[in-house]
Amino acid sequence: MESISGQIDGEELLISNELHRCRGLRKLHLEIARLGGGLQVLHCVFFPDPRFDLPIFGADIVAGPAGISAAIVDLSPVGLTMPVALLHGLESLPIPAFQQVRELPAWGSIFSPFVQFIRPANSQEESWFVDLADGYLKALISSVIDATPDASDAASTIQRHKSQLSYCIQQKRNDKTRGVLEKAFNPQWADRYIEEILFEDPPPL
Repeated sequence: MESISGQIDGEELLISNELHRCRGLRKLHLEIARLGGGLQVLHCVFFPDPRFDLPIFGADIVAGPAGISAAIVDLSPVGLTMPVALLHGLESLPIPAFQQVRELPAWGSIFSPFVQFIRPANSQEESWFVDLADGYLKALISSVIDATPDASDAASTIQRHKSQLSYCIQQKRNDKTRGVLEKAFNPQWADRYIEEILFEDPPPL
């Protein structure tokens, strides 16, 4: 599923995917989607190896001819708490005074207190958001470099595995994503794409 094409109301939907992995992160997923000459979506999620005390990085940007309508970034904890060093790094980041803060969806309990979900009011706010996402990534990178794994059967690993599974279950409740995929393809294909590419359950320990 590196490159996918479909049709929605006569317009071509193009989806491209990149999947990577590294020590500490079991899956780094970057998706870019374009619908005709209008809608563009950037979707990015980094899933940690449950043995490591690391959060899930997530960022989405939705843009159309009128500009960016939604932008979200977060480091969502999957342990009982956020790692102390990472927490301090996030607390030191200045949060821009975005004019239009959007309401989280009903399933948004998976996000951290540091989540930023906005509609940029102008190009300056777009730059602020990019800088903020970069700050979140740098904080994560530092934690990945310093992190050491727990045993696969450790209570902490089991807890993080359960929390990551819960994160995936909650993300699958996003009916907007499912609706677009079903319209471009079919319900069975949409289910497979969501289950195997977007938010597949973490593998058994």
